[in-house]
Amino acid sequence: MSDISEEYEEEDQGPNLGEYDGERNDDGERHGFGKAILPNGDTYEGYYEHGKRFGQGTYRFKSGARYVGEYYQGKKHGQGIFWYPDGSRYEGNWVNDQRHGSGTYFYANNDLYEGNWLNHQRHGQGVYTYADTGTKYKGSWENGKRQGFGELIHANHSYQGNFTSDQPEGKGKYIFDIGCEQHGNYELVEISQGGINEDDEPVKIVVPTWRSGKVKARNVINDDEVEDILKLDSTNNSRPESAVIAGNGENNQPVEAKDEETVNNETNDDNTNISENQEGSVVPDVVAGESEAPPTLAVETPVAET
Repeated sequence: MSDISEEYEEEDQGPNLGEYDGERNDDGERHGFGKAILPNGDTYEGYYEHGKRFGQGTYRFKSGARYVGEYYQGKKHGQGIFWYPDGSRYEGNWVNDQRHGSGTYFYANNDLYEGNWLNHQRHGQGVYTYADTGTKYKGSWENGKRQGFGELIHANHSYQGNFTSDQPEGKGKYIFDIGCEQHGNYELVEISQGGINEDDEPVKIVVPTWRSGKVKARNVINDDEVEDILKLDSTNNSRPESAVIAGNGENNQPVEAKDEETVNNETNDDNTNISENQEGSVVPDVVAGESEAPPTLAVETPVAET
């Protein structure tokens, strides 16, 4: 999908383009404050310099879109707000008619992005909040996609690791509110999906696959909390089976939190709480749109879900 802003190019300017009511300089150019009705039905009200929009102005598109902000040499440049017909809007910095620098995009579905932009796309550091779930992505973006280190923050756990072309890839870890964190590795695996009809060629897609690894206890929990966690897990699968619970030791006493090496050795020896079939489980993740259509949130993280 193309960037929504590309559909709203302002009418080219000329010394006598459309109807104009306003100030002019000695050369007859639009210069100072004025109002213009352009041939395509758009309107502009604001300041000009030597025939070009310059300074503060308001441009209204016949489609219902509207820009209020600064201009330089006829281009949106500086601080401005752009309202789109679908109800979304962008507030922030512009350079040469494009979102560029720091800005906030309010999506029509109530999602929100706050951060840096480059040539109309999310680029640099930014935070994207999904309205339906409250999930947030904090981290690096490149050309509209998650790229580099980032953190996905869910209701009761989070994921920290690297992203490549909008997908988690490489080493990372899940941090759970129950008091543990699971280390592992995301691999991008190509799988085939069948077509709608039997004669359709299978479609190959790449999905991130979580390979569970190290587990580290983070704190101490009591038996009542263990029961609550197990109940929660059985009802909505909100905790991976491979998570280590730092409690429920001998004689039902809480277990003292241990260092990472000790926890890993003990869990491997006992084969306790580490599910072998957890490895290789496919975990779809947030997929960001190529443009300002909001990214969609598929599923949360390992075996857990929105």
